[in-house]
Amino acid sequence: MFEFIKNLFGKNEPRRAFESVQTTPLTEEQLQTITQTSISLHPPQLLVGSAQSVGKQRDHNEDTLFSLIATIADGRRDLPFGVFIVADGMGGHQHGEVASTMAVRAMSDYLMKKMYSPLMGMNSEEEIESLHEIMEKGVEVAQQAVIENAPGGGTTLTAALVIGDRVTFAHVGDSRAYFLYADGRMQAVTMDHSLVRRLIELGQLTEEEAAVHPQRNVLYRALGQMEPFRPEINTLVLPNPGYLLICSDGLWGVVPEAEIFRIVMNAENPSLACHRLVEAANAAGGPDNISVVLLQYLD
Repeated sequence: MFEFIKNLFGKNEPRRAFESVQTTPLTEEQLQTITQTSISLHPPQLLVGSAQSVGKQRDHNEDTLFSLIATIADGRRDLPFGVFIVADGMGGHQHGEVASTMAVRAMSDYLMKKMYSPLMGMNSEEEIESLHEIMEKGVEVAQQAVIENAPGGGTTLTAALVIGDRVTFAHVGDSRAYFLYADGRMQAVTMDHSLVRRLIELGQLTEEEAAVHPQRNVLYRALGQMEPFRPEINTLVLPNPGYLLICSDGLWGVVPEAEIFRIVMNAENPSLACHRLVEAANAAGGPDNISVVLLQYLD
């Protein structure tokens, strides 16, 4: 039933997360929370929360999020499965919200149709594409949906496909995915496709200068652009214990990473953590739409 999994990953072996963003010492309260959640579960569990807000300074929402989890357990191999997506639209009223909605709907629809039969052990004689190929094709489908339905608009797209303890990302734009580890590390597992990030990489801007740069929201890669592009695709191993966080810049752009880490580790569950993160972004001025998905893998 699950022989297809090895073929799905193909040669793209999962890697550990890269680019350590910061290390934050844990308090006694955080250590106690992590100890309580580090229990053995059969089948393994995906606990997920999500939250969204228009913010304090926008009159409409251009973000879209998607979250779906399932578990397949037959006594031989227990397999949690999930699809999680955040998209941040751009292009003004209508264009941005339509772009993000169409991208998320197209991507999630493609992934579910592509993954359902293999996960259920059906059509086992068909040639199985790798997850890298599936995610790349999903982004192409989402790109076409944006071009056809939101001309003049664009959107970021950060999608995570979870199978067991592995997650494959497809990423375009400057929404972000982070891993939060029990030892205090918070790591970005996506790279911003933005002008200021490129300037930082070239050594022409510091992180502090980028945070207040007038063109900090300018992207050089986004869905809806007519120029050809390749999405960033990676397969990694989920933190255990720990969390996967996917969010729009309405969160990471205004709430310091140390505060994000503190809120997540002190929350009773991922749902409460997400809502407290949104509250923190709004308390910091809420200059943009805010979308958050938080996943915890437990086995």
